[in-house]
Amino acid sequence: MSDCLFCKMVAGEITPSVVFEDDEFLAFNDIHPQAPIHILIIPKRHISTLNEADDALLLGKLLQVSVKLSKQLNVAEAGYRTVINCNAQGGQVIYHLHVHLLAGRQLTDHR
Repeated sequence: MSDCLFCKMVAGEITPSVVFEDDEFLAFNDIHPQAPIHILIIPKRHISTLNEADDALLLGKLLQVSVKLSKQLNVAEAGYRTVINCNAQGGQVIYHLHVHLLAGRQLTDHR
């Protein structure tokens, strides 16, 4: 999508602070971090929201990238949080599916 911020990153029009990239995914540091480690992991293919994500293999790989990064950043054992916001009331701001990987401090309970 031509007006999608994350698609512009995938296309190389905008350069994020990349921490991981392969053929299917791009991961970069969030510009408004909510924790010492706050990485956004996106599929390179545009999918607006989790509601449109009908590819179970892609969703599984998306979470596997989260695990891989948590291990590379040495936070897997201490713990981390993954979050997918969906639509406005779910807190989604950019309409391109993405996982937030948060770590590096004690995260509060949101029950």
